[in-house]
Amino acid sequence: CIDPKGNTRPFGSQWRTENCLDCSCGTDGMRCCSSYATPVDFDSEKCERIFQKKTCSYKVVEKDDHTKECPVFAWVG
Repeated sequence: CIDPKGNTRPFGSQWRTENCLDCSCGTDGMRCCSSYATPVDFDSEKCERIFQKKTCSYKVVEKDDHTKECPVFAWVG
């Protein structure tokens, strides 16, 4: 497989891209999918979701105080 950066990947290999996609290479080609879940059910008036690229995850925090996390009731991904 040839990844988007032009690197050759052997069959059976797996890797995570800098854009937080989990990819694999098989005899049927290369496949990539999101490695993170997205919060979709939370108090959006009081809280906001912030993507943390270093950990490939979202954190949901109060808009006025990012040290306070908010409850999330549903995730997709």
